[in-house]
This record gives sequence, structure tokens and C-alpha cells, in this order.
Amino acid sequence: MQKDELYMQRCIDLARLGEGNVAPNPMVGAVIVLNDEIIGEGFHQKYGEAHAEVNAVNSVRDKALLKEATIYVSLEPCAHFGKTPPCADLLVHSKFKKVVIGCTDTFSEVSGKGIQKLKDAGIEVVVGVLENECRKLNKRFFTFHEKKRPYVVLKWAQTKDDFIDRVRTDDSKKINWISTPETKVLVHKWRSEEHSILVGRNTVLNDNPTLTVREVSGNNPIRIVLDSKVSLPLNLNVFNDEAQTIIFNLEKDETIKNIQFKKIKSLEIDSILNALYELNIQSVLVEGGASTLQSFIQSNKWDEARVIVGITYFEKGLKAPAIAKVPTHQFPFSTDMIYIYSNL
Repeated sequence: MQKDELYMQRCIDLARLGEGNVAPNPMVGAVIVLNDEIIGEGFHQKYGEAHAEVNAVNSVRDKALLKEATIYVSLEPCAHFGKTPPCADLLVHSKFKKVVIGCTDTFSEVSGKGIQKLKDAGIEVVVGVLENECRKLNKRFFTFHEKKRPYVVLKWAQTKDDFIDRVRTDDSKKINWISTPETKVLVHKWRSEEHSILVGRNTVLNDNPTLTVREVSGNNPIRIVLDSKVSLPLNLNVFNDEAQTIIFNLEKDETIKNIQFKKIKSLEIDSILNALYELNIQSVLVEGGASTLQSFIQSNKWDEARVIVGITYFEKGLKAPAIAKVPTHQFPFSTDMIYIYSNL
């Protein structure tokens, strides 16, 4: 790696420390270098609080050193007033000699304006160091602003013989676990990384899930439930006060404590994604059921799929969704196998 790439990789590593805490903002890391030595660094830690550049500058005791230093930032510094002042203004005020940027910010409020501010101030600007890696870091953010929809992750567990569930009867409502308890912890970590989690009405009725991150430390995603006629009883786990719940339906708009009833045009995939976009929800983990997952696959409105294959056989039951793609990679986890598919 060249020196610029080494410092940019450090920015990426720092940025990841903010995962799960900064949405709908992007994850950003910043490193300040003088004479081939890091003299300051920072990352965006929490939504509404200081950005990476501010934390990096504040970490340098002698601010007089900044005018001879280079600052590396994984994403173009913001140029607008949001929850905090523009970072581009701070870099100009600090009189940095050079700014190295991983990738431009395609959000309309920034989109080259931060770079232009720096150039207008006479600062040397380099753009595009580890650009692909920096864009991948914020794939949710970029998908949201460029495709005008959230980043969609599909997830399900299936048996060795490709069933997602047994056939349910009224006297058999128990959950038919396919994956191991260890994999359940991993799934809860996945939940903590997404802005929201979505299930259909039948999954709520059959499994009575809570859809939180009980097994790990992290933020609970916003729970999205599809219930066209608003027929689900509100004493189910998904409606408890542990997280916000939004019920997409065709009947009414209403809010009761942490439960929001959101009337949308239809429960077609485009309508669901448009509603999520309007609610400023940047990513969604779709956990079920089979028909909901297959609808996303058929509409081709998904970005990533994570399929857990257990060691059990059901022999009959509800068939798992099917993706006509080859996994990008796979790995064992406990006794399960996990297959990752990409639709980017």
C-alpha cells in the first residue's frame, strides 16, 4: 500500500467504530498527518454529535501544526448546516495544507460543494483514494441517496432440504428452529447494524417475534410490520415498548405510544420502499416470511441476501425462497453454513 492508502485505510477502520450509531448519517473517519506521523484522528461517533473532522481536529493539542498538516477523510467533508456546522468550513479555518478524500458525497446537500470550498481556499485536494472501499463502507447511505430507497438485506434460515418452516396447525404454534443458538447471536448483531427490520403479518402471528437485539449490545432497529387490515392484536411481542414499531397498512394513520400506523398505497414492494424512503429509513433487514422474502426477490429490489442453512431436515413444509444467483461467499458458523448473495 502507498502511504495515502495506509492512512485512508485507517480512516475506514475508525469510521466503522460508529456503526449502528450514526444513521442516517454516513460513517466517517479522519486522520491528521504531519511529517509521516499521525498527530490526530477521530470518527463520527453518534448521530447529531460532532463529525469525524471535528473530533480529529480537537484531538490535536497544538492547533498551529494544522497549517502544515494533511487531513485524510473517508468521505467528502460536508458543506451545509445540519445538526452541526459545515466541516469544510472547519478545515478552511484550520488552514490545512492538504486534504485527501476517499470518495465524494453524492447527497445533494454536499455533492462536490465541500471539495469546491476547500479548493477555493487554496487548499490542495486529492480525491479517490481507496474510493471503492470508502463507498462500500457507506453502501446504505449511498443506496438511499442515489436509488431513493433503503438498502435492502434479505435474511432467512432454511433446512438442508430447502424448507423455511414446517406446515403450521392451530395446535402447533411453536417455532421450528433451524439454526443454532450461536447463529442467533450473529443474527442479532446483523439486526443492530440496520436501521429497520421488516416482517409480514403471518410471521408475527406464527412466531410472535420481538425483533430486538437481545443477544448483543447495540441499538434495536425500527420494527416494520406489514398488516393490510390492521388485524394483529397489540399484545404481541413486536408491539412492546422495547423499540419503535411502524405498521404499514391500507386502513389508517395513527400513533399510539411507540406504535405508528402508517397508511400506504399498497403492500407492493415499490410502495413499501417508497414509504421507508419517505420515513428517512436508510436500510431494512427483511426477515420474513417466505412470501414477503420472495416478493423482494421477484421485484429485484434487494441488495444483499444472507441465507443460513442448518443441519436439520423437515422433509415437508413451507419451501424456502429461491435466488437464481451464485453466492459471492460462504462460511461455516457453528454447525450452520451461511451463504451471502449480492445484487449490487
